[in-house]
Formats: sequence, C-alpha cells, structure tokens
Amino acid sequence: MVFFLETLTRFLLFGLLFSASPGQAQEDYARIDKNRNVQAKDLYHDLNKTKDTLILKSNKKISYLYSINKDYSRELDFYIDTTSYQLPLNKLSKGKHVFVAVQSPLRIVFVVHVLRDIPLEDPKKSPTRKPVAIRPTEIASTENKR
Repeated sequence: MVFFLETLTRFLLFGLLFSASPGQAQEDYARIDKNRNVQAKDLYHDLNKTKDTLILKSNKKISYLYSINKDYSRELDFYIDTTSYQLPLNKLSKGKHVFVAVQSPLRIVFVVHVLRDIPLEDPKKSPTRKPVAIRPTEIASTENKR
C-alpha cells in the first residue's frame, strides 16, 4: 500500500511539473473591467481574442470616446459617431485607463488595464485593414425649409 501511494505521488508530481511548461502560457496584453450596470447593457465593450484591441458595438450611435490614464490626463479624446468601433491598444501607455463612451444622454464608464507593451504591426507583414468605422458620418442638415 505504501509503495502504491509513493508511486501515485511521484506520478502526480511528474504530471504537474511537465503540464505547465512556460512556453505554452502567454501573458495577456490587457484586461478589461466591464461596466455591469443595466443601463450599459446595450454597449458591447470587450477585448478581442489576442487582447490587443478594444471592440465597441451598439445598436445606438456611439458619439464620443475618451480615456483618462493613470496620471489623470486624457490620452484619447475623439468623436466616433458610429455604432461599431475597434481601438488598437498599442496607442495607449501601460497602466490603468478609464474609458468613457458617450451615447447621449448616457456616459458608460469602464476600465482597461494595459499590462505590457503591445508591439506595433510591421506594415510589410500585416494585411491591409479595412477602415474601422462601419457607417460613414451622417451630416445633419440645418436648413429651414419653408
């Protein structure tokens, strides 16, 4: 019985040591803390599979997006004016970024932690990407028709 337990223990230790090889695990580039509020349910906000791009989708127009970094300054600040947007995170510095997506009158707040530097793509190796915005910006007419 003792021989059986020693053999079993050695087998389990051997299995544990070689199952977690360091070459298999890759540290994520970023982590997201989603907004769990019921009012934010219409805005899909998540990272892609490789965790190097923020994906925003909604059935309502996303007007504006900005982020505040760990130094309390705005690192990103721009109009989106579309229902779907992808933001490459290699444009952000390492650290915590508080994002605000504006869908008037709502302000949806969530956090993205950039954990390590994200390499820039080599333009020679990467395929040509389509534009990020899906719908073109529509300009409202301000003329008075009589």
